[in-house]
Parts: sequence; structure tokens; C-alpha cells
Amino acid sequence: MDKIYSECLSLEFMHQGISFEREKPITINYRDIALASPLKADFLVENTCIVELKSVETLLPVHQAQVLTYMKLFDIKYGLLLNFNVPYLKDGIKRFIL
Repeated sequence: MDKIYSECLSLEFMHQGISFEREKPITINYRDIALASPLKADFLVENTCIVELKSVETLLPVHQAQVLTYMKLFDIKYGLLLNFNVPYLKDGIKRFIL
């Protein structure tokens, strides 16, 4: 289900003229060596904001930790966690600032 929301959000970003990268790979460096990583942020928007999409009954601390980790790894100040499994989207938005 997340993929459908991701596709729709991609189309909306394009329609609005907002630059973004979808499923942006995250490079992890350990002792100055780039490691292969399966981590990908759902969206990096305007090179200033990480956006992670969920469709879950309840956002858990692990979801928040995921966004914060991605923000730190990308050295990005802003993040959004969007949960589409709510009656009103405004109730499914969690904002983060580092």
C-alpha cells in the first residue's frame, strides 16, 4: 500500500514543480569506507527534507527513529513522517527538526 501512496506523492511533487528524489539510497561510512546499505529514504525533497510514508494503525517509536536516523545520515534538518491510515491526513503527520 505504501507504494501506491509513494507513486501518488511523486506525481503530486512533479505537478507542483517540487524537486525530489524517490527511494534515495543512504550511504553509510564506517572508518572512511562506504558500506553497501539496503537503506533508502522514501523521499528526499528539495534536498532539505526527508519524507517517510507509512500506512499503519499506529505510528511506533521505531518509525520515528527511522526518520531521525535518515535525517542524521543525510545531515538534513527537517523530516516528515506521514501515516496514511488515518481518517484525516492532518492527524497522520509527524514533523521533526534537528
